[in-house]
Amino acid sequence: MYGHGVAGGTALLRLLNLTSPALPIGSFHFSQGLEDAVERRLVVDEASAGDWIAGLAAQSVGTLDLPMLLRLHAAWTDKRPPWALRLSARLIACRETAELRAEDRHLGSALARVLIEHGIEEAKPWIGNVDASHAALFALAAVRWDICAPDAATGYLWSWCENQVLAAIKLVPLGQSAGQRLLGQLIERIPEIVETAATIDDDDIGIASPMQGIASARHESQYSRLFRS
Repeated sequence: MYGHGVAGGTALLRLLNLTSPALPIGSFHFSQGLEDAVERRLVVDEASAGDWIAGLAAQSVGTLDLPMLLRLHAAWTDKRPPWALRLSARLIACRETAELRAEDRHLGSALARVLIEHGIEEAKPWIGNVDASHAALFALAAVRWDICAPDAATGYLWSWCENQVLAAIKLVPLGQSAGQRLLGQLIERIPEIVETAATIDDDDIGIASPMQGIASARHESQYSRLFRS
């Protein structure tokens, strides 16, 4: 349904560009509830940070963002922007808190601006659109840069995991070596999560991570914060 292959040549470089922490969309501002989890000592060390991040990767990103990303990739491939917008609106609606919705909209709008700079004109209507999600613009870039759907999903999940690990390094705090160990463990899990995402039916798309929703809601009133979510 979504195609297979490993990005090579220019497509691989574009994927690396799209997932780079240097991409100016501000993803480093967000912890997605991790900051509250650390504050309330749900995450206290390397092991608990690994459990938290891996759990969300499998039961939130892997069951919501990635299945939607694959469908968004298909929508852009078929040149159906209205379908992409409906999918993106559904993804935004699935965010459980104001902070998580604001984060997704911020990243989507920021990525739209970056893509316009790269000559992708389809991104223009998405700037400032309340239904513009990060995954929607990520999928648009992947299609225009000939990155196949599985590789796009892998890159998207890798970027999310890397941002979470970087947040954990600052918040727990953890050392750089611990961060690398966590990334190594996540690398082993990412292919399976991506493969599972491709098998999820429309009616089964969703999340099973109530603690993240609670942590994100609590973060909205957290007294001292480093992150915006």
